[in-house]
Amino acid sequence: MKRIYFYAIILLSLPIFITSCEKDPIGGTATEAVAGEWYVTAAAIDANGVVVDADWWGVGRFHLDTYNTSANTTDSMWVNDHGNLWDFNVKVGLNLSAKTFSGTDLENVSYVSKVTITDGKILLNAAKTPSGAVADSIVFNVTFSDDTDPAQNGFVAYRVSGYRYTGLTNDN
Repeated sequence: MKRIYFYAIILLSLPIFITSCEKDPIGGTATEAVAGEWYVTAAAIDANGVVVDADWWGVGRFHLDTYNTSANTTDSMWVNDHGNLWDFNVKVGLNLSAKTFSGTDLENVSYVSKVTITDGKILLNAAKTPSGAVADSIVFNVTFSDDTDPAQNGFVAYRVSGYRYTGLTNDN
């Protein structure tokens, strides 16, 4: 009798074990081609795009994220510097096929201010990291409504540029 119960439990448990081992495929987001972690720098530029100061704020290389919105559409994404440059987190317009992004007077959700991002683009395999690895490149110009430094010091915007996070220690 004990054997019958033992075999019955095994037979009834077998379907549970088999179905629990199946993995559901993980889907991507609508903006996965442009979403990511980036290591960037911010240079002060004049009206002609010429670099006035390569590191105006003295922050060096910092971390920035781009990611999908909750609507998960291909026409917008978030750009977030996590307070590393100016504490901005904005939703920008996106042309996914061209991998370009921009927006004027964007609402900063980090605090009450406006942010303008122009000439944003992501270039596939266009950057060389400090370790020599090839990575995607990001570049855009940004201005902040509450920043008086550009007007007082002869430049008009900050050019943020850098490369996609590789996971390699030498690139951090």
